[in-house]
Parts: sequence; C-alpha cells; structure tokens
Amino acid sequence: MHRALVASLALALVFAPSLPAFAKAKPTPSASLLTPENHALILIDHQPQMAFATHSIDTGALVNNVTGLAKAAKVFAVPTILSTVASKSFSGPIFPSIQAVFPEQVPIDRTTMNSWEDANFMKAVKATGRKKLVIAALWTEVCLMGPTLGAIDDGYEVYIVTDASGGVTTEAHEMAIRRMMQAGAAPVTWLQVMLEWQRDWARTETYDAVTGIAKEHGGAYGLGIGYAKEMFGGSEGH
Repeated sequence: MHRALVASLALALVFAPSLPAFAKAKPTPSASLLTPENHALILIDHQPQMAFATHSIDTGALVNNVTGLAKAAKVFAVPTILSTVASKSFSGPIFPSIQAVFPEQVPIDRTTMNSWEDANFMKAVKATGRKKLVIAALWTEVCLMGPTLGAIDDGYEVYIVTDASGGVTTEAHEMAIRRMMQAGAAPVTWLQVMLEWQRDWARTETYDAVTGIAKEHGGAYGLGIGYAKEMFGGSEGH
C-alpha cells in the first residue's frame, strides 16, 4: 500500500503540468472572512474597575490580548471605536496600553451599561459605514451582550472576541457567549482576527508589524517566530 501511494504521488507530480486550468485557478477567499475593509472594531469598557471584578480570564492575559488586538487594528487601519462607562466617577480610564495605540482618540464615555443605547456611540458606529462589527468588552454578560444583541437586531453581522472580553465569573462569561451565539454572533479570538486580516505572508506591507505583534503578545506562537528567526533565519511564508 505504501508503494502504491508513492507511485500515485509520483504520477501526480509528473502529470501536474497537464492538469485542467480550473485545478490551477487562484483560490477565491470566502466572503465570510474578515478583511480590514469590511468591518469596524469596537472596544468597550476595558477599564480598571471593570477588570477588578473580571474572573473568567487572568487580568494579565486580558490586557495582553486586547492590546494585541488594538495594535493589529492600527496596523490594518481598521476603524476602531473606543468606549468607556463612568470613567471619571467610577470605572477609571481605558487601559493605558489601548490608549497608547490610539493616543489622539478620546473614548466615548457613557452612563448606559448598554452602549447600543447611547446616542454618541451609535453615531460613531454609523459613521464607520460598516455592517460587520468585531466587539470585545468588559463584562461579557453586560457590556458585550447588550450591544451585540442590539446590533444583530439592527441587521449587523457581529463577531465577539472571547479572549479580549471577560465576565465576573467563568459561568457568566460562558452563558453570555452561548446566548449571543444563539442570536447569531460568531465567536473569535484576538490572534485569529489578526491572522484573518493578514491571511497571506506575501503581504509584505504588514508582515513585519504582524509578526512583531505576535512576538510581543502571541505567547508560544510569538516565541516560535522569534526562535525560528534567531536560530535559522526563518520567517513565516518565506
């Protein structure tokens, strides 16, 4: 059986040049994939007071993940909305690592727990002109779920970044994710989103920035990139 398989592969290589044209056609990416041009990113209530009560994810991991996501959005010029709740009176400012990525942007501060009920927030969403939204928030069961359900009801396609969000308990986070998925939201992770934006390592204009973010925020994957480059001069896709 092994010899037969080897023989089949050899024949395939020999006759590959004569394959029909459709077999050599450039693959067309799915329209369902996220691209920098087809959606907006929304980061909601990543603030100290909200993080203090978040227990579904380690605080360090949460800050790392949402910062990596913010940096990636900046690299790919994805329209990004920042919003806070009661920043002066209760929750504190947005994480410094996020503000550092968008130093000129003033987060939209709200009194509403559900940002979809805030006029200034809704004005910013509509101004993007995008009908797909990628959202991360604290807490999952309140500040992520509210706008997600509202956006879906209003005809938006919503992707929720589960590892850049967090709930007061693991159960609260997981039950909220289930409820949003049942309503039609798609769960994603921050690294998944960044690599979906990149998709091809031949896109050299963002290659260095993306691998740099991965090395800084991508955990073992980032370590692997650094290791391959240092030890063997290797790089993704080259």
